[in-house]
Amino acid sequence: MNRALLRLSLACLAMFVLLLININYVQAFEATSLAGKPGNSRTFYQQFQYQRGSIVANGDGTNLKIAESRLVKGGNGTYQRVYPDGPVYAPVTGYDSIFSATGMEAAEDKVLSGTAPQLQVHNLISLITGKQKQGATVALTISPRAQQAAYQALAQDGGHSGAVVAIDPSTGAILAMASYPTFNPNNYVTLNGTQLQKVDSRYRADPAQPLLNRAIEATYPPGSTFKIVTSSAAFATHTVAGPNTPVPAPTNLPIGNGHVLINDANEVCANGNPPFIQAFWLSCNTAFGKLGIKLTGAVLHQYANAFGVNNPNLKIPLPVAASVVPLETDPAFTAFTAIGQFDDQVTPLQEAMFSAAIADGGTLMTPHLVQSVQAPDLSTIESATPTPLSHPDSPTVASKVAQMMVQVTQNPAGTAFGTANASIVGVVIAGKTGTAQNGINNTNLDDAVFTCFAPATNPRIAVGVIVKGGGFGSAAAAPIAVKVIQAYLKVK
Repeated sequence: MNRALLRLSLACLAMFVLLLININYVQAFEATSLAGKPGNSRTFYQQFQYQRGSIVANGDGTNLKIAESRLVKGGNGTYQRVYPDGPVYAPVTGYDSIFSATGMEAAEDKVLSGTAPQLQVHNLISLITGKQKQGATVALTISPRAQQAAYQALAQDGGHSGAVVAIDPSTGAILAMASYPTFNPNNYVTLNGTQLQKVDSRYRADPAQPLLNRAIEATYPPGSTFKIVTSSAAFATHTVAGPNTPVPAPTNLPIGNGHVLINDANEVCANGNPPFIQAFWLSCNTAFGKLGIKLTGAVLHQYANAFGVNNPNLKIPLPVAASVVPLETDPAFTAFTAIGQFDDQVTPLQEAMFSAAIADGGTLMTPHLVQSVQAPDLSTIESATPTPLSHPDSPTVASKVAQMMVQVTQNPAGTAFGTANASIVGVVIAGKTGTAQNGINNTNLDDAVFTCFAPATNPRIAVGVIVKGGGFGSAAAAPIAVKVIQAYLKVK
């Protein structure tokens, strides 16, 4: 009997010791992960009892709050999320609701909610001192001037959907990320579940897709803006020696499989054998289609990848839909790839990346949105470090492409000269237009595309614009980019 009792006692002691070890392990190592689980009802209710960190736009030093938590009047200490200029910044902030979060609210949730490991010491100090727990402030690279200009320009375009992305070429900092039509994230902050469900259902049923962040979640054919990549490949492989090297540009180019490539409106490209730079500023499809076949699909695919295309892992930290340029082996499809058609698909972010790489002398910096994260005691716990993503061009090749992009806006025959107004007093813009067929047999429904950087000699901003169904890139997309550049550089 005594031996049996001893065995039972030892077993109970062992289980008790294991229980103590497990409790201490959970408290020390799993508290943060358990607190962050969506099914944790205690955490669910606690999240409204403290002040969630703010999101600020600090790309031009203004430190503008674009998301913050405020006490609800008569709410017994309950906090509610507020978006002061909701629709303008919705593609950036997303929303934080009682059921879910999107945008930067989701991507930076741990620091905003105060549950990140870096904030554990700050939380402990708050517990000891009796101060209320607070989340960290996330400062973004977004420039309020550029963002406001991008949103307003899209909204005034005449009802077309589209998106704008602006980047600092030297750092990869995203200065603007606007999408239209958009939504008001303030509609998602209700604490009433039934009301929230109605709001969400209404937005999701809207055929205009206001919840879609077209800047990074949708892809479109790049059209002639892809000629930046084709030109880079031509120079780098010495297929074309320089901007003044003559290239064949027939009026009609048979490319096989019964396809014939023509220039816009079946126009003649100069004298049929123009300098490469002229073929670029005139955007001659036959010249670039023939060049693409000579380069081969493998080379075009290689250089597209170097510019950031076909990258499913790109995050800013928001996940970015992969831009796609397939590896083509058929000469006909290769010719279409060289002019940004057929299966080529890119995001507006990718459009900005094309120009950013050329502007930075052939180096593509990793695009990013987070500038820094500041703890409640104002100490910086995270700070962005600009890093190269790739090196698609040598400085020499980038200089040659930039020279051609300048002529697109400055030469009287350039596709972005005149009505596009792609020039600002005292500032020269280097750019490339695109009028991209999107599979709908109606010229008026072509997508308008424009990518550029400025100032041409000392680049501070690169912009990508896509307007769905906007028509000519020079008429619909280029003026939007100009407005963003004017706002950011504070020029007229």
